[in-house]
Amino acid sequence: MIRYIDLRSDTVTQPTEEMRQAMLEAPVGDDVYMDDPTVNRLEEEGARILGKEAALYLSSGTQSNQVAVMTWCKRGDEIIVSDGCHIYEHEVGAVAVLAGANMRTLHFEGGIPDASMIEKAIRGVDIHFPETTLICMENALSNGRVVPLSVMKEVYQVGQRHHIPVHLDGARVFNAAASLGVDVKEITQYADSVSCCLSKGLCAPIGTLLAGSREFIQRARKNRKMLGGGMRQAGVIAAPALIALTKMPARLKEDHENARYMAQKLSAMEGICCDPQSVEINMVFFTIDRPQSLRDDLPQAMLQKGVKICPEDQGHFRFVTNNDISREDIDQALAALQEFLKRTALAGAAICIAPAL
Repeated sequence: MIRYIDLRSDTVTQPTEEMRQAMLEAPVGDDVYMDDPTVNRLEEEGARILGKEAALYLSSGTQSNQVAVMTWCKRGDEIIVSDGCHIYEHEVGAVAVLAGANMRTLHFEGGIPDASMIEKAIRGVDIHFPETTLICMENALSNGRVVPLSVMKEVYQVGQRHHIPVHLDGARVFNAAASLGVDVKEITQYADSVSCCLSKGLCAPIGTLLAGSREFIQRARKNRKMLGGGMRQAGVIAAPALIALTKMPARLKEDHENARYMAQKLSAMEGICCDPQSVEINMVFFTIDRPQSLRDDLPQAMLQKGVKICPEDQGHFRFVTNNDISREDIDQALAALQEFLKRTALAGAAICIAPAL
């Protein structure tokens, strides 16, 4: 079996041997009856680590975000989101289908929220307007940037002034905490609910935690059941998720260091435009000065060399480091990329535009 170097995402990680053993040995019950001891322990630890009263185990980040929206909003309400956020861009329009809510999108420079823009977007009292009932943030962002704590505080204070809860899509909140050099609770204190993915970078095979007040989680549990998310002997997947939650965040700095190493190497390649200073977590964005037809060929060319990458997205390629990627893997992947660049070299200089992160 070929071992591929997979740079597509940090969702592709394999569970560790400790996780596999924990799956085998996990005590289980029936989670719908709330008597699976492994799930209960995961939720208790999740609430404690994320600084909330209670937590709920769900199958995915999308399910977690959607349950949060359903729990905070009633049909016809409006939520404020960034036009580049996961809830708006990558969750199949589920807010409209499941919660029956409207999304008011705002464009933020680099994706970093602007509290004044958010405050201006809150609906006034008018018979023609929907009611603004939720503000959504992300940290870390899908463009690899980290939202400063001061910005999160400003947005949270807007919510408090207008009695509007704030939900944090913290799919990579532990990456954000590692980048900022703070405990994760320093981030989650500025949200009324937080979704934390355990299979992005933390190596759990399945699962996301949704955390908030006890009353919020009680209502969220019913919404999870409504979506078919009630699980039975879920301890077998909660066991590796518990290891992901308690042990794996400590090693995320290694992924960040590997990403910066990769960015430095990329920035030195002729035909590549990459700004190492833009790398804040485990994601590296760059452009290639080749015609579109050749850029489209790159994923297949890399695959033939044993490297999996995603196609170009809006002019940029993205490489993501994770627990399964070593420095040697990075060097091998970049050697394959260098070979592609040499083979497809263009005559004369080309203009290279730095990634707009």
